[in-house]
Amino acid sequence: MQTNVKPDVQAYLNLLDLAAPPKPTLAFLERLHERHLLRVPFENLNIHLKRPIRLDIPSLFDKIVRQKRGGFCYELNHLFHWLLRSLGYDSILVSARVKNERGGFNPEFDHLALIVTLDEPYLADVGFGNAFRRPLPISGEVREDIGGAYRVRRLSKGEYAMQRQSGESWSDAYRFTLVPRRIEDFMDMCRYHQTSPDSHFTRNRICSRATRTGRITLTDTALKVTEGGEQKTRPVTSEEEWFRLLERHFGIRP
Repeated sequence: MQTNVKPDVQAYLNLLDLAAPPKPTLAFLERLHERHLLRVPFENLNIHLKRPIRLDIPSLFDKIVRQKRGGFCYELNHLFHWLLRSLGYDSILVSARVKNERGGFNPEFDHLALIVTLDEPYLADVGFGNAFRRPLPISGEVREDIGGAYRVRRLSKGEYAMQRQSGESWSDAYRFTLVPRRIEDFMDMCRYHQTSPDSHFTRNRICSRATRTGRITLTDTALKVTEGGEQKTRPVTSEEEWFRLLERHFGIRP
């Protein structure tokens, strides 16, 4: 059932501690993208709480802005897309196929990302966990941030790859096209990731957020804090401790 909450651009910007720009610019898009990663966690808690994930904008606004929760790609990027469009940006939803453990790529609509067009098209993604902090030009320029080096590489047949650098080589994180999609196109895969035992989202809880110096991640078994490229891991030994850490580090009481 859809909530009666009315989405509000200023409330969303208040969550990110930003004022609305006079016009859409790349500089503001970069600030908005990075601030979103710092303020809104990537998390799959509702799946494990057996609460259905709703992808209509009022429900997403209620969860992410009013309740100060997070979500996974279908939630975070869809609501971010709404914000961008409300601010006057040319944004579309695109389908991406994430690289899997076998070295292949998952089916279409496995991941939802955004293409935002300004002077040129940029890949935006606030729903992929630990990834690039500012939008990537699809022209292939390398962008570096505290998490590493990233780029978009054009493949054959109109497909592109979002790549991370690992040592001297580059590896695909996911592949996508520039075909505009509707949120309804992602519904079946969203349902799959909520219910299938084969989905990694149903196997373990995760709540993760970028920080100024790295990242903080809470899994079922550990709290991981990365600062300056060094990760410290603290085991979590009970459910009571897990929920205390969730509230202390993410402000979430589900």
